[in-house]
Amino acid sequence: MAGSHGVVILGSPEEVTLRNFVRRSQEQPPADLSNFEQDLHRHVQAFERSLLSDALARFDVDAERIEIGGQLYRRGRVAGETYATAAGPVRVLRHLYHPADDQPGTVVPLELQAGIVAGHWTPWAAEQMAFAVTMLTPADAATLLAKLGNVAPSKSSLDRLPKALSARWEAHGEQYGAAIRAAELVPAAAVIAVSIDGLLTPMQSSPGRPKRMTSSKRPCGPAGFREVGVATVALYDTEGERLQTKYQGRMPEAKKVSLHRLLHAEVADTRGRVPDAKVVALADGAKENWRILREVVPGATEILDYFHAVEHLQKGFNAYHGEGSFEAKLCGKHYRRALRDDEAGALKVLRALQYRAKVSQGRKAKLIRAEVTFFRNHLQRMRYAEYCAQGLPIGSGVVEAACKTLVTQRLKQSGMRWGLPGGQAILTLRALRLSHRWDTGWSLLKGTYVHPVTILHEAAIADGTRVAS
Repeated sequence: MAGSHGVVILGSPEEVTLRNFVRRSQEQPPADLSNFEQDLHRHVQAFERSLLSDALARFDVDAERIEIGGQLYRRGRVAGETYATAAGPVRVLRHLYHPADDQPGTVVPLELQAGIVAGHWTPWAAEQMAFAVTMLTPADAATLLAKLGNVAPSKSSLDRLPKALSARWEAHGEQYGAAIRAAELVPAAAVIAVSIDGLLTPMQSSPGRPKRMTSSKRPCGPAGFREVGVATVALYDTEGERLQTKYQGRMPEAKKVSLHRLLHAEVADTRGRVPDAKVVALADGAKENWRILREVVPGATEILDYFHAVEHLQKGFNAYHGEGSFEAKLCGKHYRRALRDDEAGALKVLRALQYRAKVSQGRKAKLIRAEVTFFRNHLQRMRYAEYCAQGLPIGSGVVEAACKTLVTQRLKQSGMRWGLPGGQAILTLRALRLSHRWDTGWSLLKGTYVHPVTILHEAAIADGTRVAS
């Protein structure tokens, strides 16, 4: 297939086979189009692999001494290796090198110069596989790819790849984030809405319900689940149309520290690009989310998600009148309209609930007082008529939808349990895709696998200098 100087020889076995197949197909129509199409694909793929084999071989280095990143290496043995390409597996002979100071380790110049990903994948094949597992489980992705007739990776290799990519991303995540933001356009926006939410996700490291904490706070949620943090930065025009949304997702962590850091960088950049935009912090009633939002967007207009407020409103009337009763439904309908449209709507709801708590007793009174406390605590974040008049969003639906698209659809399928590295790998890749940052992010990531290799003259080595050939 390849000549002594790395040039594909016309008339290679793969090319001859392909030409003969094409000639036969032109002499008579195929008996079965489906079989013909599959056979044609296999022959084309075989020829493509022959070209890829030659291309990979050109990245090999055959020299006595080389230098990589200031480190000297000496030539070792020649060994074959099979790489996964977009056209299927390709086997190549390449030289191995060892540190000149006899330290342990081996480097492969072919892999370093070609940018082989995770020691196995060509860059385009790795991108295809990584993109596939952002949407499908490794088992489903392997089945689909095998059916397509190109790469046929194993489930285990598809499971390892995103973890390897994520480890590299985590090492340089802030740097990559800055580079991505610098490369993209930010539309002229009237409003920047920043939101944080979280949802419980099944974890491998939590086989049972955690013990009660020393703070006396009772653990909540199903056993073996911990909260994944999700954040969004959404831009709106003067008509309230959403122009752009950026997503971040982080596996369970104390005080959401990395989510806080990433969101702060995102918001700072966005505010710098559209300095005249109004800034809104939107969330549900969770104290931790509001703590982070105050630090990330100080001075922003704080808005409690209207639909969460409606849920709490309805809980109060259900407790007093009876869940599902005509009176509870009627009060709920009346007061949620007032909450949204009246300037003093939240105060009206608060007073209505306070009255019902006052004339109630026992468990009923306790349930209503809980909703009274909720409205009292968030009263200044419920000026919905004022917000609507200013053209500000009053619902945190964007971040709630992000919880579903970023986390639920991929991490909460039947029987799944996640460790921190595997879960974060998927969240990082999915966030890039959903934020329309995949191409830039992947370009940065694949670049970390490419390293220059310098061939050194023997004479230069002998006199202590290093001169590239």
